[in-house]
Amino acid sequence: MISLAYSPCPNDTFLFYHLIRNTDYPVKEELYDVENLNEFAFEGKFPVTKLSFAAFFHIIDKYILLETGSALGRGCGPLLVRKKNTNTNLENCQSLYIPGQLTTANLLLSLYTNGTHKPTALRYDEIIPKLLTEENSLGVIIHEERFTFEERGLEKVVDLGEWWESSTGYPIPLGAIAIRRDIPREEALKFQSELQKSLRDAYQEPKAMMDYIKENSQNKEDSVIKAHIDLYVNEFTKSLGKEGHDAVTYLFQRAIEAGFIKKPTSTLPLFLGES
Repeated sequence: MISLAYSPCPNDTFLFYHLIRNTDYPVKEELYDVENLNEFAFEGKFPVTKLSFAAFFHIIDKYILLETGSALGRGCGPLLVRKKNTNTNLENCQSLYIPGQLTTANLLLSLYTNGTHKPTALRYDEIIPKLLTEENSLGVIIHEERFTFEERGLEKVVDLGEWWESSTGYPIPLGAIAIRRDIPREEALKFQSELQKSLRDAYQEPKAMMDYIKENSQNKEDSVIKAHIDLYVNEFTKSLGKEGHDAVTYLFQRAIEAGFIKKPTSTLPLFLGES
């Protein structure tokens, strides 16, 4: 039995629901916030894990990316937001919150600001409540928060995904599914095949699956859950393909150039299909 860790966000529970119930291919699942998953990945705790691309770039010696399961696309990037009716911006803000030091959201913010700001990390669902109590703060929001921030009293300052896409031409890589490099290649390919099957089955959307997704989601509204899945589960989730590979590789290079990560001392394939 292989151990698998992923987040309780709707795109992940949608992706893995059928896999974890496949009696012919037993897996043990554990659910954690994405920043916890990023931290665990540094330890190599789980054979298969969801993690941020930014975290993966630090530990390419431990993990390799699966072709299936990534959250990567256009119009789905992190948003820099502030409380409505304030003039807070990057030049005058007193506090700047991010959903984790190892998140792609933090990497994008670092690239956007050229590393000139020192943000404070909070769990992603704690950022909006924090901003609502402060007049001169900014926060980077991810996941389902991007669908509810306006009705909760916030406004967008910068769409970091839009900035990335317009300045590079690439879709933005957010999160991925990676498998430890010590897993035999045949076993890794078998897991990837079962994950592809789980995603295909998910589109049947049985009520039991939706109950599982809602049970784990921070936001329980059907419309928000559906919007979350529709945005983050796309053709790149089915297969990264060449465009996905190019986008990930370019973000990796930019992270190195910006000093966000150290340049690897050896060349390793990033993707399972290349190994």
